[in-house]
Amino acid sequence: MSHEEMFVASLRNRIRAMNTLWERAISDMTLEQLNHHERAGVLPIAFSFSHYIRSQDQSISAIFLGEPPLWQQGGWAAKVGVAVDALGREESVEQMEHQRFGDLDAWKAYQAEVIARTSRVLDTLTADRLAEVVLPQLPPNMQNIFCALVIGPGAPLRRLDVLECFVYQHGLRHMGEVEHGRALVGLGGMTS
Repeated sequence: MSHEEMFVASLRNRIRAMNTLWERAISDMTLEQLNHHERAGVLPIAFSFSHYIRSQDQSISAIFLGEPPLWQQGGWAAKVGVAVDALGREESVEQMEHQRFGDLDAWKAYQAEVIARTSRVLDTLTADRLAEVVLPQLPPNMQNIFCALVIGPGAPLRRLDVLECFVYQHGLRHMGEVEHGRALVGLGGMTS
């Protein structure tokens, strides 16, 4: 295995392992637990799921497949019955703390579809494809996000950066919120 092949395999494995945590996290959760709102100023677990899985959907859809997100294609907002049909990047905490789901089974179906599609895209990755530039630099409204710190000022955004920042690192960051939220509703973590 070449160094390039080893790197691509590692990226695939990390994203798949992280997605396994998302699958485990939702598997034993009730709708009441998912929608639990601890107090004002604190986002419910439903926010973390909606925000992150929809972000993964958008990243894979736009950057790797050139198509609208599954969320839009499948009319998932209505199926899931989200209280706030927004990603939560531009909205305030006060707005997003009202996020709730109406149908947990519909959410699980959407999440499974996103993760399965991401896995199929991961199978197609090559080092050359990951090196492709998708933006000459991040737009002004994205200069203060984590990915801007990773790629540096004025640097191009590559497919690799999309997977590392918007899928992998982003997913792990929000998984920490989910694990904390699970503890607050009496559930455990997904790893030892």
